[in-house]
Formats: sequence, C-alpha cells, structure tokens
Amino acid sequence: MSYEDEGIIQMDAEELRELLVTGAKEPILIDVRELDEYAEAHIPGVPLIPMNTIASLSAELDRSASYVFICRSGKRSQNVALFLKEQGILNVRNFVGGMISWQGDIKSGLEWVVKDVNELKKD
Repeated sequence: MSYEDEGIIQMDAEELRELLVTGAKEPILIDVRELDEYAEAHIPGVPLIPMNTIASLSAELDRSASYVFICRSGKRSQNVALFLKEQGILNVRNFVGGMISWQGDIKSGLEWVVKDVNELKKD
C-alpha cells in the first residue's frame, strides 16, 4: 500500500506488479541502478537510466509524465525522485524495497539501456 516519505509516494511490490499487468503507458518505470546490477537481474521491459546519468538527462524528461524509479533497495531511487521533483518533475514515485523485495519475473542482460529519453515515449 502506498504511503508518502519526504513528499515522494512509495509504491510496494504488489502495486508495481499491478502496473506491469495493466501495461499502462504511465507511469513510466525506470531502473536507476548501475549497468552490472541491471544486467544481473531486472524487471522485464523496464529501461535503465543509471543514477549517475539522471542529472544530465533531467532537462529532457517530459515534465507532464509520471515516473516510478527502481533500484536495489529503494534508497537511490528515492534520491532520484527527490532530485527530479526539485527539477520540476512533480509526478514521481519510488519503488520502496527495490529489487531485493521484488518477487516477480526477472530478466538478465542489458535489455534496454536508455541513450535518448525519447525512447521512453510509448505510443
């Protein structure tokens, strides 16, 4: 069940699973871990934008879109959400518990490493 921490909505694994099942265009899910962590195991279909590249791409993100950020434990993704909220992207959420709490499907390899934020737009 969602709750708020530091002004950021925290989503649990069940809520994230429901989003994946519906296949909704938004919120846009983004993994913010490092390449090696993502390659080891990630949620299928979720793109990677490593935390250390978020600042350089933040101006290009759609400010009207909604986002959910995912990391290993929920700490880095919380920091990304806080940073982007400060940059004017207001509809941001954190997957609390991160990948260590995820019990759903996982995939290995570098499935979708974002090079251009336009890749995130779903038709």
